[in-house]
Amino acid sequence: MNETSNKSPVKYRILEAVDRRIAKLEEVIMAVGVILMAVNTIVNVISRFIFNHSIIFAEELNSTFILLVTFAGIGYAARHGRHIRMSAIYDHLPDKIRKILMTIIVAVTAFFMLFLAYYAVQYIFHVYSKGRIMPALGVPVYIIYLWVPVGFFITGIQYALTTVKNIQEKEIYLSTNLKEHEAQEIEV
Repeated sequence: MNETSNKSPVKYRILEAVDRRIAKLEEVIMAVGVILMAVNTIVNVISRFIFNHSIIFAEELNSTFILLVTFAGIGYAARHGRHIRMSAIYDHLPDKIRKILMTIIVAVTAFFMLFLAYYAVQYIFHVYSKGRIMPALGVPVYIIYLWVPVGFFITGIQYALTTVKNIQEKEIYLSTNLKEHEAQEIEV
């Protein structure tokens, strides 16, 4: 741990520990998802080439992996300040206005991510009530969609924490641990 974490109150260290574990879980999910997607695709291509038939469930499995990687990835991108930003005008504003604008942007984004998480849960209940099942895998569709509200929720929490960080600190933060000027150094 670094020097600042040792001085933090216990509740902040606990939140940091939980955040680190979630980040590690997201990294593993994304890595394993991409690897399994590649393996599934390669095996399906080989099957088509050698046996002249595709694997029946390959497309459904890849769709599941894409959903998993995408919604694990949005929280990861928010945590590391890596979402796409349109900053042509923003970059030319004075620091004080950029700070206010960034705080508003991350607060509004947090609200919409949590709002989308709520509606994703409603949609999952709807899909569950219909009893839809993936034809080839035989897995209920609602189970595959569970990653959607989880991804939106984690992303919303990340942006909410970034909002709090921007309110509490003097510098401008793109995420809870990435200052704006550090991101600009990375991009160069």
